[in-house]
Amino acid sequence: MIDNLDYPVQLLQPDGTRVCRPEYDRLIADLGPTEYISLYRDMVISRRIDTAAVALQRQGEIGLWAPLLGQEAAQVGSARALKHDDFAFVSYREHAVAYCRGVPPEVLTHMWRGCSHSAWDPDQFNVTNPAIVVGSQGLHATGYALGVHLDGAEIATIAYFGDGATSQGDIAEALGFAASFRAGVVFFCQNNQWAISEPVSLQSRTPISHRADGYGIPSFRVDGNDVLAVLAVTRAALAHAREGSGPTFIEAITCRMGPHTTSDDPTRYRSDTDMAEWRNRDPIERMRVFLERRGILDEAAGTEISIAAEEVAVRLRRATLETPDPPPSALFEHVYTGPHPLIDHEREQHREYLASFDDEEVMS
Repeated sequence: MIDNLDYPVQLLQPDGTRVCRPEYDRLIADLGPTEYISLYRDMVISRRIDTAAVALQRQGEIGLWAPLLGQEAAQVGSARALKHDDFAFVSYREHAVAYCRGVPPEVLTHMWRGCSHSAWDPDQFNVTNPAIVVGSQGLHATGYALGVHLDGAEIATIAYFGDGATSQGDIAEALGFAASFRAGVVFFCQNNQWAISEPVSLQSRTPISHRADGYGIPSFRVDGNDVLAVLAVTRAALAHAREGSGPTFIEAITCRMGPHTTSDDPTRYRSDTDMAEWRNRDPIERMRVFLERRGILDEAAGTEISIAAEEVAVRLRRATLETPDPPPSALFEHVYTGPHPLIDHEREQHREYLASFDDEEVMS
């Protein structure tokens, strides 16, 4: 395990300049032009998914959306560090993580349109559906990590949450439990500077990663807008978990460039001046410049990626608009893993309730 540093790990500066850090460079030594392009492609497509979903919400086609604008490197870099058998527990903003785990873009809006309780089968992609209760996924990830360890599985678990969630009791309990039982979970905090309308300076007077120190959990601080640094640090943390060495905490320093959700108006609590510096740290632009300087990304490749992103956006929009409303009985599906007498009773009551409306219509 690499020793913690008091300043964020960075391998790509905001202007695209590569930084030499041997202790972290070795963790991504396997990357070549193909892998670099793939990381860039995932970030571009993830941003396009996000902008398409925001547009759908503004047009009244989905009820709500939590934009990830500005956090593409943190999500793609960490998700791409996961192995197939690893399991990711996400909040409501990790759309890029879901995409990188293989979740079809067409289903990403199903829950937000109100067409399903969950958009995909977590066991199929090894990533959970969005957790709406802030911080709850930290407990779920910790329990899962301990369970698979007792089963003898050599895998890692990762829990995603924002800086605001670190003030929630669920995250505190998860950290304490994981430390006590050496659960193989990586706590991945995207410090995006704002817990809804409150700045991170109000959440914590010290770096968020220092909270892990109090539990005896090793921690990293990483430039969350640097996809290479995020990939390297997350790989180290996941290896630490797989080998049975216990939990790790990662603070990825990034910025939520858009609203907390589409029901939020960020202009009420932050100014354009606040965002100016962060726009200069754009994670996608940083990677683009790096690739162009190395002759890896040319105009043709850039155009192909842009076209691919647009195609994904078209698929997402079409699938959202064409998603049928579920039957009322779907309310009782996927509540428990198997049959349950309480659910059977409630389903029958609901059926009788709906049938009573049919009878009234006949009598009238």
